[in-house]
Amino acid sequence: MSAHQAQAQSSTQQLSEVVVTASRTAEPLNATGSAINVISGETVATSNPGSLVDALRSVPGLDISENGGPGGTASVRLRGANPGQTLVMIDGIRVNDPTAASGDFEFAMFAPSSIDRIEVLRGPQSALYGSDAMGGVVNIITKKGSGPAQFNVRTEAGSYGTVVTQGSVTGTNGPWSYAFTGGGQHSNGFSRYGYRIPSIEAKFPNLESDGLDRIGGSARIGYDAGEGIRLEAGTVQSFTRAAYDAATGAFPDTPSSADRLLQTIYGRASIDSFGGVLTHNVTVSNTHTERSFYDVSYRTNMLPQNTTAKISDYWGNSLGAEYQANLKLGSFGTLIYGAKTQSETAQTFSTNVLPIAGLMTPLLAKQQDTNSAFALWSVPVGERLNVTLGGRVDDVVNVARFETWRATAAYNISETGTKLRASAGTGAKAPTLFQLYDSTYGNLNLTPETSFGYDAGINQSLFNGRLVLSVTGFANDFNNLINFVSNASRPLGYYTNVARAETSGLEVGANIDVLPGLVKINAAYTYLHAVDLTTGLTLARRPQNLARVAVTITPNDRWLIEPRITTVSKRYSSANEVGVVDAYTRVDLYSEYKLDANWKVFARGENILNERYQEVLNFGTTGPALYAGFNATW
Repeated sequence: MSAHQAQAQSSTQQLSEVVVTASRTAEPLNATGSAINVISGETVATSNPGSLVDALRSVPGLDISENGGPGGTASVRLRGANPGQTLVMIDGIRVNDPTAASGDFEFAMFAPSSIDRIEVLRGPQSALYGSDAMGGVVNIITKKGSGPAQFNVRTEAGSYGTVVTQGSVTGTNGPWSYAFTGGGQHSNGFSRYGYRIPSIEAKFPNLESDGLDRIGGSARIGYDAGEGIRLEAGTVQSFTRAAYDAATGAFPDTPSSADRLLQTIYGRASIDSFGGVLTHNVTVSNTHTERSFYDVSYRTNMLPQNTTAKISDYWGNSLGAEYQANLKLGSFGTLIYGAKTQSETAQTFSTNVLPIAGLMTPLLAKQQDTNSAFALWSVPVGERLNVTLGGRVDDVVNVARFETWRATAAYNISETGTKLRASAGTGAKAPTLFQLYDSTYGNLNLTPETSFGYDAGINQSLFNGRLVLSVTGFANDFNNLINFVSNASRPLGYYTNVARAETSGLEVGANIDVLPGLVKINAAYTYLHAVDLTTGLTLARRPQNLARVAVTITPNDRWLIEPRITTVSKRYSSANEVGVVDAYTRVDLYSEYKLDANWKVFARGENILNERYQEVLNFGTTGPALYAGFNATW
């Protein structure tokens, strides 16, 4: 966890720290009863400018498993929930992929250069945001213009033939605000299958490298028309091409590759009425995703006549319109209410390439519409207590309707630097288009997954702010989970509501100013108990213990040195406690030096102690790697 993340977390005691995800509107972080973390864009850049998920690793309660390094499929789990049970948004716009079997967001699609900050809201949030928000919400917020024009360029190069360059220009001009970002990345990479795993490299000594190319950017323009009228439009575009391996069979190291395209666009209007007592917000958005997999496999040998290749295409589209009103009720708090309609479409295709070329064949073409209404009442009780109560109804046309609720409380004791907080609520996730309608595996009788979760915690500042401690206990009960099963009537398998699971645990964060101006320590620890209630066994890919520590050393006001330690306990790669993935401890190092007010140089080392470890069974991870570059702002 970086020094920038430490600063962001310690500022939770300050009224100036504002978040928007916890209650669908801007509010001081110390007023929310929800468990939420803020990751700055600077943290993203210093963690790994080419990987969104590396910055997310600093969030307590969040675990990531990446299939073979940057560009590979990355699964994000909040508090032990499945990847598809985490809602991902960009500037408040839903971006979960309607073509994915579990409806999750593929983090490898996103170019991180446009990020201003990320807000991670933990616990069930369907009452605020609807389907998928069972484990929590990841809201990626792009750069927004403010103040005089500012230009920034950051570039780095290093191990595995890696080059990353990013740039942005932001600012305001009269009533206009603007932010434009862009970036590109190339890496030769390493073999996603088997790299640095001795037993595999002994069997396959000539594993090929699996590279990555990415280009992307964003634009965000705002206009303040006066008289309480504000307009904004934004877009994010990202294209990624990454090689991958089959990782199964007699020839697991294959020259397969995946193209991923992400496009979002939105327009938003905000209008104040009755002197600002009632604010109307209207948002229209569209998200488009394309994933194309060129999948190669071999039969008896690797000769062309024994090679099979096909292309699998997935086209997803999500069109939405939302109205939200913010009504100020004076001493009775604030009422937020609104409605949303969303239409998602999924199209999938298959094309045979080898040994005999074929035509592009449609497999799935379905649409799913969801209409929703929501309300959230936030009310102060005296000067110390803030309470919220919210509810939502989601009607998935011709599939199901579900109701969810959420309540939070935050109690501040300023004299002792204490904040007590608690939240409880329900979550729900509608079955995906693939789960419902796939011709082979689909089941039209599926019903939504549901959950109930709660947490309670304390934020405590001690020793005049030199120690800031956050402790949260949580529990979740998941019901009606959709699993893939097979039986005599459907031997190829199908989706059905059969599973139950529960997760509980402890999240701890600490910022310690050991030697003011010289040494700081930032630490995060998560204990997770995650059990499949059908079998009584540990859920797959959930480590019981996960800890991260960063020690920030500043010998002077220009120089920063930061070693970072991550330790993860044993977990299982597959269900039913199959496939043990050993515990590991990885050490990284970041350092930067400010040449002047505009220029700084930096270097970072990954896995500097040469730990051999895996996140997913039989998939490779980085060896000792060094990257260096510069950052210029003017």
